[in-house]
Amino acid sequence: MIFTQREFRGVNKLNAFSISDVYASDMINLTSTNYPALTTRPGYSVLGGVIGSKVLGLGVWKNMELHAVFNDGTWRKWDGSSWTTLASGLNTSAEWTFTNFKGNLSDVNLIGSNGVDPIKRYDGSTVQNLSGAPSGGKYITQFADRLWCAVGNELKASAYRMADDWNPPSDPADEDASGWYTVIETPDGEEINGIHAGLSKLTIFKPSSYHELYGYAPSDYEVRTVTFDVGVRNNKSAVTLNGVMHFLSKSIYQYAGGMLPVKGYSEVVQDYVNRVGQHSCLGTDGQNLYVSLQIGNTMTILQYDEMKRAWNVWRGIQAVHFAQMGNDLYIGDLEGRVLKLGGSTNNGNPIPWLWVSKPFTAPSMSQTVRWTRMFVTVDLPAGSTMNVYLSKTLEEDWELAGTITAQSDLQQHRIPITTRMAANAKFIRYKLEGTGPVTIYEVAWEQQELPLR
Repeated sequence: MIFTQREFRGVNKLNAFSISDVYASDMINLTSTNYPALTTRPGYSVLGGVIGSKVLGLGVWKNMELHAVFNDGTWRKWDGSSWTTLASGLNTSAEWTFTNFKGNLSDVNLIGSNGVDPIKRYDGSTVQNLSGAPSGGKYITQFADRLWCAVGNELKASAYRMADDWNPPSDPADEDASGWYTVIETPDGEEINGIHAGLSKLTIFKPSSYHELYGYAPSDYEVRTVTFDVGVRNNKSAVTLNGVMHFLSKSIYQYAGGMLPVKGYSEVVQDYVNRVGQHSCLGTDGQNLYVSLQIGNTMTILQYDEMKRAWNVWRGIQAVHFAQMGNDLYIGDLEGRVLKLGGSTNNGNPIPWLWVSKPFTAPSMSQTVRWTRMFVTVDLPAGSTMNVYLSKTLEEDWELAGTITAQSDLQQHRIPITTRMAANAKFIRYKLEGTGPVTIYEVAWEQQELPLR
């Protein structure tokens, strides 16, 4: 009997025997860009060099200029060829949040806060303190023509279209034009750990709950609690993609309003979330969702292709901040570098990749099988490599069945694979592993099934 796999839909960490044939039980650095085929993820280039040992924040001014704060205490902007220092002497551990706002300022400013240093603003040439801003303010954002921040469990807003006036009204008649604040009370007394602005509401997160503020002016503001069961890990761990908020808590959730958040779409990658450590962040390039998780001593990125509903696993990028500028995605990493996603290499180094299939069985797991022939059809550019392995167990006892190093570009090339080791097995798994660009169109094999015994 001939079996073919021509659809590759990302990873699924549920029971390997029960998942569909189209899923991988494990994968690294492959993506669904050319779905239903499988291809190597994009690489990255490094902007400038290493600065300090960690990026503390990324911001974008007017969608045209990239800014970064590094843990050497500097705020810098990228001028296209190098990093220009705009401020120094900043706290070396607190993480930054940025937003754009004009209000009563002469031009749109990039406003930044970290909860330790005074809230600051960049006016197109220099960085300076934002006068009148609350001390200790963090998670700066803009909503309904005001700046917003959190101090402890207090939510604070600037006066209407005023960046430097946060004072409450001295006359009740001036309420709607003045600064405003409220305390977000919860039974556990947690502090606010995230604020995210939408088109018609402001979402206020705590570690174990989240809340929404509706209205356009203080006289009609209303804070509603969505749930006391789910919060967010940190302010970086929430992002909006195509009008839907995605955030990381005990699972990866999506929330479109009108009902409780749902997590069914991320069930297949819950295993990664269960192992997350200190660092996490979410980002988007406008098409895909990126969830970066510290697992062990390294960062793993879960890329969610919303159109194909596929989760792909990336490694080799230590992402702790994301920023989108135009159609480009920028990454701040744990090594003090800012990366621009794109290209076919990791800053000149080939990208390693891996696909591990589910265990393939006969119709009954009481039967044994053997594979008599196997073929893999791929595009493999010159210099790329690919190895094919087979295993009859769930252990790491892979046997090399075929290897190829492309001396010239191979287009939809059918590669025969030796299968003599795949006999008298309860099940058989295959692993494709290599370096460099690849597109995998089909894996095919001929399987013989022995009677029940």
